[in-house]
Amino acid sequence: MNTHTKVSQGLLLGAAGLALPLSSAWAAELQLSLEIPRLNVAEYHRPYVAVWLESADKSGEAIPLAVLYDQKKANNAGIKWLPDLRQWWRKSGRDLSMPMDGVSGATRAVGEHKLNLSKQVAALPAGKYEVVVEAAREAGGREVQRLALQWPPKAAAQSAAQGEHELGALTLQAKP
Repeated sequence: MNTHTKVSQGLLLGAAGLALPLSSAWAAELQLSLEIPRLNVAEYHRPYVAVWLESADKSGEAIPLAVLYDQKKANNAGIKWLPDLRQWWRKSGRDLSMPMDGVSGATRAVGEHKLNLSKQVAALPAGKYEVVVEAAREAGGREVQRLALQWPPKAAAQSAAQGEHELGALTLQAKP
């Protein structure tokens, strides 16, 4: 039996066999459903996407949740275009080193994609927040959408937004 991951009756058994209570924040889940729309354009490039969290009153630091960019370019040249995600870049992007474990990933194709953000917000203090999603595309446009979040969730909650061009439907689901 792996005692690191044994969860029983609301307790987590640690490596030393000590029973530790599970906090509600550890058990809470946060998932973002993100749609990349099909665009009828002559020159299509997959969008770069940044997802971050900020307090609802805009005070404090932005917390990076996901940064999707072209990681396969030689010599990590994909980072050259990250400043095109202007709001994210100004909030926190310029201070981050990419790739960032658990945050950065490859661009996504047209369609719906689910991002599990539970680990990134597990230690988040209780409060009202906004999850911000920004997309920018080479030879294309830029778009920003905001989704409300109350953390930790007391009951299942959902927030949605509809993009106009670079983003499609966005749905944020929080579960206790």
